[in-house]
Formats: sequence, C-alpha cells, structure tokens
Amino acid sequence: MTKFARDPLYRRHRFPADVIAHAVWLYFRFPLSLRMVEDVLAAGGIIVSHQTVRLWAEKFGRHFANDIRRRSAGRLGDKWHLDEVVITIAGKKHWLWRAVDQEGFVLDVLVQSRLNAEAAKRLMRKLLKGQGRSPRVMITDKLRSYNAAKREIMPGVEHRSHKGLNNRAENSHQPTRRRERIMKRFKSPRHLQRFVSIHDPIANLFHIPRNDVPSNDHRELRTIAMDTWYQIARLRPA
Repeated sequence: MTKFARDPLYRRHRFPADVIAHAVWLYFRFPLSLRMVEDVLAAGGIIVSHQTVRLWAEKFGRHFANDIRRRSAGRLGDKWHLDEVVITIAGKKHWLWRAVDQEGFVLDVLVQSRLNAEAAKRLMRKLLKGQGRSPRVMITDKLRSYNAAKREIMPGVEHRSHKGLNNRAENSHQPTRRRERIMKRFKSPRHLQRFVSIHDPIANLFHIPRNDVPSNDHRELRTIAMDTWYQIARLRPA
C-alpha cells in the first residue's frame, strides 16, 4: 500500500493509517465478520487480530461516519420514507426505525424498545435536527403511530400512508439483516445503534442508484466515492 503522511488522528497507533482505514472500509463496506477482515488482511501480509479490527471499527468508523454525515447534511432528498423492523436482542424485541430518501440514501436510524407514537416522535425529531429541514412529503406504512406523531411534529407535511409505497424503506433493512446473521445477532440495543450509526453513513457514501445510470457514469461515481473516502480517512488532502 502507498504510504501517506501520518495524520494526528492516527497518533499512538502502531499500524500505518492506510492499513487502519482499509480495515475499517472492509468491515463496513462489505458483509464481513471481524475474523473475515482479519483473514483478508492476513492474506495481504498484514497480521492483526480481530479484536484490534473491532477497536479500529469503533473508534475510526465513528469518526468517518460523523464526517460523512456532516458533508451530506441538508443535501439528501426531500421525500422521506419511514419504516420500522423488529430485531430480537437477548430474547427481547426491539424496533429499528429507519428513514431513507427517494434515492435510497439513509437519513437516520434509531433503535427503540417500543412501537408507539412516542417512538415515532423521537425519530422525527432526530430527523429534523439532523437534516435541518422538513420533508416535502413523508411516506410510511399503515402504522397509526406515524399519523399521531406527524400531527404534532410536522403538521404541515404531506403524509402518504400506504404499504405498497414504502418498499424503498423496507428494502433498506436488508443490509442490517445480513450483518445480523453474520454477527450471530446483536449483543445489545446499544451495540445495534452503534453499528448502524456507523454503517449507514458509510453505505451512503458508496450507494450509487443503478436505475438509468450509464456504466461510464457509474464508474465515475464509484471513483468519486473512493476519493471522498480517502479524504475522510485523512489519506489524501481535502
């Protein structure tokens, strides 16, 4: 790997910055377990334990995700699709609430123990704070909690409640389901919240809608995404 000037972000870490950033990229970009990332790095002659990969993922992944979130604030779509999915953790049901825009970019995620109007209000408040604006239209399934929450939080926003219109939000849960199987379930609600809060912004960076995108444009967008990743990881100047 090419060597770059070491950024203060990586101070007191024995491995080079590009190795650390590559390990974090592998873990969150692909449905790999920590031990799989360990094996991929070992195949390239980099001997590091899966526990070290976990520490890197938590520390640097959080930093990278926050940077991506700041860059995208206010720039995502104005049609919000909201949905919730049940996830069992230690034998107890929890709900992962997620909002995506019309292009499939994740706006925000929130793990909660209840499926009611108060939970829907928390999600909407978090969305408004993170996006800095209200949506043009909000699309949900038939859950009545959305209606009650919208009347109080976003009374002037158009609301379309129809299960058939919300496939985009429902499909956005699939990557989390895949990781849940690979990780043999999440250990706690905090573990789930921490993972999706890092995973989804990084997934946004590499999310390129395939509909009506010529192959040349797709390759160019993928190159731009990788260049942005290198900047976020402090491997290239911004």
